[in-house]
Amino acid sequence: MVSVTLFIGLWQLASASHLRLGFVTFVNVPAPTEVFESFIALVRSGKLAPHLAASIVRVFAGFGVAAVTGILLGLAIARSKLAEDVLWPPLEILRPIPAVAWIPLAILMFPSAEGSMVFITYTGALFPILLNTIHGVAEVDHRLISSARSLGAGWRAILFEVIIPGAAPSIVTGLAIGMGTAWFCLVTAEMIAGQFGVGYYTWESYTLQNYPDIIVGMLVIGALGMASSVLVRWAGGRLTPWRETK
Repeated sequence: MVSVTLFIGLWQLASASHLRLGFVTFVNVPAPTEVFESFIALVRSGKLAPHLAASIVRVFAGFGVAAVTGILLGLAIARSKLAEDVLWPPLEILRPIPAVAWIPLAILMFPSAEGSMVFITYTGALFPILLNTIHGVAEVDHRLISSARSLGAGWRAILFEVIIPGAAPSIVTGLAIGMGTAWFCLVTAEMIAGQFGVGYYTWESYTLQNYPDIIVGMLVIGALGMASSVLVRWAGGRLTPWRETK
């Protein structure tokens, strides 16, 4: 909390004094007091709730589908040589493509802007979840699997009682990273194709040169992303009570 207070104080000082550092200037950067006033005005206007609702629904829709497909694909690729040979090469080709590059194709593929924005969110969240699932399964001690087999456990029991619990910490980490990436991708999509949403609000503020509102949008995005990741980690901790926490 002290570091946040110090940061805000330095920001206020730099903006109020129109600080110029040569390579960066605070002449046009609104002060924290202006940003706070804009935030209060936005809340009182009633316009914040529709933007929040639109962004939250899009993020959790895309993230939810990405979580299911990422975990299932990760388990398949990590446990099956055939699945690895068939699925991993095309996924590895698609993985480096940034989500923003999918936007034109998403607009062509989906008849509605909502569908395209959820798809962009999905692509952003998928690969962190997929890679962490593969890594988590690969790190499961093979001696545990061998012991379960020697005790007569079938493949289903090994999967649900050995592999998934052993890989769960890594999967939870992937889910938390995927949630943060989902927000980044959604905001980019909303700036281009949205009519509601925090990303759309931020971009609209820029086009209207409402500089305090730009920072309001940025901070709301940051707060939502942080809260969502904390929620995912909390839920993951509840589902993996055997995991050591610091």
